[in-house]
Amino acid sequence: MDSPPITTAATDVQLIDDSEEFRTLRRSFRSFAFPVTIGFVLWYLLYVLLSCYAPGLMGTKVLGHVNVALVLGLLQFATTFVIAGWYARYADRRIDPPAAAIREAHGAVVHAPREAAE
Repeated sequence: MDSPPITTAATDVQLIDDSEEFRTLRRSFRSFAFPVTIGFVLWYLLYVLLSCYAPGLMGTKVLGHVNVALVLGLLQFATTFVIAGWYARYADRRIDPPAAAIREAHGAVVHAPREAAE
């Protein structure tokens, strides 16, 4: 059982990870993902807290048998789909082009997710 030789040279992954282009790409992703995630979690927690501590408000009828809790619950689903679409659009403009350039610069085969599926 031979073990692979130990090398001290930087691997391709380390070279990519240390590059300024990759740092910019990560910063671009994080500048979108973290605030949106925090916002959505807070929105969800607001819904849960209102359900627990403001049942009178949540039980208020809006239209017929539809109450505030049902409206806010459905808005949770709508928010999820809106954020997914927003991220897809953001990624197409801000994440995918630099990622493709990094892959191309380091000799990897460049395939956009949509092209790979076809």
